[in-house]
Amino acid sequence: MQLRAILASRRMVRSFDGTPVDLDWLEGLCEDALRAPTAGNTAGVYMYTVGAADVATYMSLSTDETWRKAANRAPGLARAGGVVLITSSPKLYAERYREDDKANSGLGDLSMWPLPYWHADAAMATMALLLLLEEANWQATLWGSFRRTSDVLPWIGAGPDEELFGAVLVGRSDGHGVRSRSLERNVPTRKQRVRRVRT
Repeated sequence: MQLRAILASRRMVRSFDGTPVDLDWLEGLCEDALRAPTAGNTAGVYMYTVGAADVATYMSLSTDETWRKAANRAPGLARAGGVVLITSSPKLYAERYREDDKANSGLGDLSMWPLPYWHADAAMATMALLLLLEEANWQATLWGSFRRTSDVLPWIGAGPDEELFGAVLVGRSDGHGVRSRSLERNVPTRKQRVRRVRT
């Protein structure tokens, strides 16, 4: 499949049928996704894989009971066949930019970064993973890590300097996903969001 076709067909799928993902295969895909650009070749992004047998534990750690009871998507998400959690290490970026070839940038001090590239690098690797999954005819959704990261990070064995960027839930769609209300928003077209700079 060509890249444009993959981009056009990719959708966030939020209801899975429980088909387990082979972790050896998934980890190979993660290695490929980590070919995404990384500032200064810092290589400060990590991916942690979770098998189908542990998805329920992950969901219980990353959400609370009130949310699970209220969210109509919770059951479908809990049937994911695997999860990839993406972290990054700001400390590694500071260390890299204190090295001789980067020291003049002043970015050895994390407060001097106008944009936190550890998040940018994590986002690029995550998008690469989503496209690779689409190419392989698996479905996925990006799961925002807005809650209980202090419970999730130790559970996956992340280092003390790592921040959780997000998670990708992977599986086979059961066709019963709840349509996102975000899709009902009246937003500018993609063409309208491409703007030529005239000099």
